[in-house]
Amino acid sequence: MINAQFQGPMWRRIEACVLGLGAFLLLPYSLFAGESAKAPVTFAKDVAPIFQAHCDECHHPGTPAPMSLVTYEETLPWADKIKDRVVTRNMPPWHLDRTVGIQHYKNDTSLTDEQIDVIVRWVDSGKLPGNPKDMPPPKMWPSDEGWQLEAQFGKPDIVVKSEPYTVLAAAQDAWWKPLSAELPVAEPRWVRAVEMRPGTSAGRRVTHHALAQLLQDEPGVSSAADDDGIGALAQARRNDGGLLMEWAIGKQYDVYPTNTGKLLLPGARIRWDVHYHSVGEQVRDDVELGIYLYPKGYTPKYRTRLMEFHANPLGRVLDIPPNSVSETQAFHVLKQAARLENFQPHMHLRGKAMSMEAILPDGTTEMLSYVDRFQFNWMNNYIYAEDAAPVLPKGTILKITAWHDNTAANANNPDPSQWVGWGERTVDEMAHAWVNVTYISDEEYNEWAAKHKADKSMSDMMHMH
Repeated sequence: MINAQFQGPMWRRIEACVLGLGAFLLLPYSLFAGESAKAPVTFAKDVAPIFQAHCDECHHPGTPAPMSLVTYEETLPWADKIKDRVVTRNMPPWHLDRTVGIQHYKNDTSLTDEQIDVIVRWVDSGKLPGNPKDMPPPKMWPSDEGWQLEAQFGKPDIVVKSEPYTVLAAAQDAWWKPLSAELPVAEPRWVRAVEMRPGTSAGRRVTHHALAQLLQDEPGVSSAADDDGIGALAQARRNDGGLLMEWAIGKQYDVYPTNTGKLLLPGARIRWDVHYHSVGEQVRDDVELGIYLYPKGYTPKYRTRLMEFHANPLGRVLDIPPNSVSETQAFHVLKQAARLENFQPHMHLRGKAMSMEAILPDGTTEMLSYVDRFQFNWMNNYIYAEDAAPVLPKGTILKITAWHDNTAANANNPDPSQWVGWGERTVDEMAHAWVNVTYISDEEYNEWAAKHKADKSMSDMMHMH
């Protein structure tokens, strides 16, 4: 029995607190016990959807990857190694610095911090399989005989194959440069996408990279980045159609932005340049090129060209001392306003990092993309999202910087005691970026700049409020 003098407003507040505490104590422990009391992480419900979105494209049966990650049984033996690879951000292979430059890409395969945390908790909490009913619906992946872009565009309008080449089990690097027959075009046609691939899974193991150079008589056109800066290279690329595409592990296709394409002319042919290396078994293979065309009679507003921007003032010249980390850089002037569609660094075993910066006519510098953890086995192509692609005025200078690690600290280095120069062999080095450049008029740039400035001002105002 409570004394009446304690039954006023104060008591009612105390009584409410006590009742509230009692109700709180009756709540499930999992609501306030922290991370350890979260629902268990399982493969079926939590991990499989992440793998399907970010990993299974390369890690499903029939691919060159060393394992499939589609099912629990396939994944379990690799769980601890997967944890290490995702924590160190070696997998999925997305090697951009996340703190600088443009961060919005069409083909971003990287994991978020939250997704990495899910994988880590799954491994650390016992690698539970979960309920099979929680598995996401199976995804159908293109086979080696299928085309990645078929779901988007249908079958290619034109398929070109290089002549087969036999790569011996043990041999020096080889470069196969056959010329195709004329492409089946009777009138000018515009290309909206291209896709390349080795003909078989075995071919992927021996193909270092493959270039498809478009040869067609087009006076006044050059695919060289600097008509007067690389000498013989620029001369060799005058009056041609430019590089149609470069294939490497990490780059399978190019889809050009809306109302943008590349031009095919009657009589055009493909000059192949395929770099093969031996892997301990004999392989005979070819390279296939799928070309997707715009409808007959359609002419896109913009023409894009794949440029080779070197990170050395002399182009195909490098001098990397033994037991050293070297830095080289070169500058390329945009002689017309342009939009850059992608950034794809190309180096070899000693490649460490590469950046692309824009020095604007007013003297300001913007970091566009910085690959700070280049991996030779993954020649990733970083394709800018359409609303993030850099649009630059005439006179902008693109600054390409490359770093090579020729020390014992580089696990890929075959011999840090060697001087290394430019060359096509895997043990030699390169330092350039492949960039699709779409030129626009000064008026179009000014319109873009005015809209971009207005959008930025509105965004800044919204953040202030």
